[in-house]
Amino acid sequence: MVRLLAASITIAVCSVAATAWLAARTTTSAIQQEQGQVLADDAQIYDTLIGYAADHTDWSAVTPTLNRLTERTGRHITLTTQDRRPIAASGTGTTLPTRASALVDPLRADPALLPGVKADGIDPRAVGPYRLPKAERQELLGRVEKLQSCLRGAGYTAGVTEAASGRPSLVTTGDSGIQQKISAVCALYTLDDPTPTEKRALDRLNALVGGCLKRQHLSPVAVGLSFEPTGNGDEAVQRCVDTARREQLAPYVAPPALLFVATPAGSAEPGFDLSSANTARVAGVAALVLVLTVAVTVTVGTRLVRPLRALTDAARRPARQHLRVPVTTNDEIGHLAAAFNDLAERRERVEVQRKAMVSDVAHELRTPLSTIRGWLEAAQDGLAASDDAFVASLLEEALLLQHIVDDLQHLAQADAGRFRLHPEPLNLRELLDHVAAAHRGRAETAGVTLTTRVEDTPTLHADPVRLRQTIGNLLSNAVRHTPPGGAVTLRGRCAGDEVVIEVADTGTGIAADDLPRVFDRFWRADKSRNRQTGGSGLGLAIVRQLTEAHGGTVSVTSTTNTGTVFTLRLPRTSDGEATEPVP
Repeated sequence: MVRLLAASITIAVCSVAATAWLAARTTTSAIQQEQGQVLADDAQIYDTLIGYAADHTDWSAVTPTLNRLTERTGRHITLTTQDRRPIAASGTGTTLPTRASALVDPLRADPALLPGVKADGIDPRAVGPYRLPKAERQELLGRVEKLQSCLRGAGYTAGVTEAASGRPSLVTTGDSGIQQKISAVCALYTLDDPTPTEKRALDRLNALVGGCLKRQHLSPVAVGLSFEPTGNGDEAVQRCVDTARREQLAPYVAPPALLFVATPAGSAEPGFDLSSANTARVAGVAALVLVLTVAVTVTVGTRLVRPLRALTDAARRPARQHLRVPVTTNDEIGHLAAAFNDLAERRERVEVQRKAMVSDVAHELRTPLSTIRGWLEAAQDGLAASDDAFVASLLEEALLLQHIVDDLQHLAQADAGRFRLHPEPLNLRELLDHVAAAHRGRAETAGVTLTTRVEDTPTLHADPVRLRQTIGNLLSNAVRHTPPGGAVTLRGRCAGDEVVIEVADTGTGIAADDLPRVFDRFWRADKSRNRQTGGSGLGLAIVRQLTEAHGGTVSVTSTTNTGTVFTLRLPRTSDGEATEPVP
């Protein structure tokens, strides 16, 4: 088994390594391309929709934009309100992902997705009242062109850009200090002055900022086109400026919307497919590994089968031969061979026990039968009178014979699992008093004191007839092995979910070497088989069978010349069910 496992594990490790290496080589580039494209597509979708929201007051006309983005990226795009009511979608019939991809709000844009957004989160394309009319834009453009010409004359290159509001500006390179000197010479520093439109918007913004600062008991500040407070960079002041800007721009931008980007199948994460060539390569490696696995497994398995065949041949031999097989290894096969040899040895022991049991049964039945036959022959020959004593003697031997037969029948029922159990609720005190009363006469005749002690009044669920038989067998043994003047005590108590019954005596006790055999059939400490001190040797075996049939256990402790204690532990609720009576 170790060899088989080692070979299988080696092949499995090699196959996993080869498959992993091949899969990594063939799919890494595909994954990188796919992930890069997905990130680019998502960023493009987000940027486009933020720009749309910054330039529109609602989402009513956004559907064509969504359709164009879907054609370009292959992704399904859906916009909903923040409570997930649909606004617009680039198709129908696609289930929304569990989580939204982003929140589209130009006044609270994500700087991670839009690198041009400052820390305040306001998209520069959201200009609202700062959008310049055509006249003001043309005027500013004329100034910019004059300044551009002046800079070119001084040997500097300058370009013209236009902000989202329509305000033009110059983009220059080189030393900013020299540029300022040249600009001063050109005397055109009027580019930074706000236009009338911008001035009205700034006045409104400063009013909102002033109100916020006043509520927080802060000094007033002035805010220009850079939207930075002059003379006070306090964080609380900046928060007021940002809040005022959002309040001023809110009527000019679309309301916030949840963005859901998914595949046409409805998954938020796009998948990818391997090419046919890559799939064939992976399948080829898997097939090769499979062939190697089968070949090695067959080779190792064939070698393992050889000792199994020897075991099979030995098992098919007649049972009476009890063959042994050689144990040549210390692996599973060797363990199996050892177990087979142990089974053969146990079968021999069982056969010996069976023969001994037949001998014991014959011995036990021979004595009463011989006595009965002797008395009857004596009566037939006229040597014994057929009086009351004669009949009583024959009846005693017949009862003994009946007792042995009943004990054997009980054990046969136990072996077949056909004990008749009829459990019912029992009061332990009443049960023990009843059993003690039945044996008190025999105890008094033997000069033994029999007492009963029950703690509380425990109840249990058991067969009253079988339980009285069990306790009666223990009491009978205790009285039989207790000398005159001794005492036998029957005790009962509760121990958790169990009921404990103890039969203790002050008799001769049992030797420590004999304790493991007290529940064996036909075993008696009295090797002379004297019927004055020993019965049939089946009583304790029946006790064990009856106790186990109730789901309990029986144990014994003993000290020679001091006494013996037999302990029954029974569950308070029995699992046994009544069975059909044995014919």
